[in-house]
Amino acid sequence: MRIVTVPSPGGPENLVLAEADKPTAAAGEIVIAVAAAGVNRADLLQRQGFYPPPPGISEVIGLEVSGRVDSVGAGVTDWQVGEECLALLAGGGYAEYVSVPAGQAIRPPAGVGLISAAGLIEVAATVVSNFDHVRLTAGETLLVHGGAGGIGTFAIQYAKGLGARVIATAGSADKLELCRNLGADRAIDYHDDWAAAVNEATGGGGVDVILDVMGAKYLEANVAALATGGRLVVIGLQGGRKGTLDLSRLLTKRATVTATNLRGRPATEKAAICARVVTQVWPLIAAGKIKLAPETRFSFDQIAQAHQQLESGKNIGKVVVCW
Repeated sequence: MRIVTVPSPGGPENLVLAEADKPTAAAGEIVIAVAAAGVNRADLLQRQGFYPPPPGISEVIGLEVSGRVDSVGAGVTDWQVGEECLALLAGGGYAEYVSVPAGQAIRPPAGVGLISAAGLIEVAATVVSNFDHVRLTAGETLLVHGGAGGIGTFAIQYAKGLGARVIATAGSADKLELCRNLGADRAIDYHDDWAAAVNEATGGGGVDVILDVMGAKYLEANVAALATGGRLVVIGLQGGRKGTLDLSRLLTKRATVTATNLRGRPATEKAAICARVVTQVWPLIAAGKIKLAPETRFSFDQIAQAHQQLESGKNIGKVVVCW
């Protein structure tokens, strides 16, 4: 089978097509004939040598795919060869075939094409698991950074589906307009003083939940923007790993700062998250309350261009690569 390899860490030009043995389905697994794979920022970090896979996981990049079941391992009873599926992976997605625990594969939602579905499960699993983690509920206010990206476009809509008010940050007029079109109650340009704008938008009361992809760069401002009892959940480190935390301010607000990672979780936890996506998200898609983000498609022959697109900062929505 064909795969994408990175002979040495570096830029997008270091991604090359190669050949490898096709995987076989172990007990409890299925093998998927991959139609497409979503491209995520974690992929860029792995390509650069900064985000190695967990022990025992394929070195091949790729955290989400869509395709059809190619073979079924012993003990798997709920999948049949030929069925359409999408899967949440710890690695291995940039390949023509990938093996995955059966519980991490789910059927695509009705009305969503197989290629587009490739960019859905990672963002859905990330957002659903994190909103569960910080207990976002109806009537609360969410601040989501990077509102026009894959995570952000989904988070805006899912939060609105839960009955929350949403404030989103983005970096250009077209991205801000997209956030508003997806349901954001307020869209703020992060090049301006976004913290002051959030304070104004909440009447000085702050936000209940922040979903943050920036990490260290926004840590102090995020804590300042929290309401009493607010919860900040960090899911990305685009702005660095180490920041300054004012514990006195956190204590006074009785607030929480937490950080989560999806890739390294046990298969049982991932299976539970995938099942939650089916029960929570698929009905919202069917009802038209969640629309898929804009996507940019590339072939796997253009994998370097796909990484360049996401890395440019100009991308809106998801990047998907297809065989």
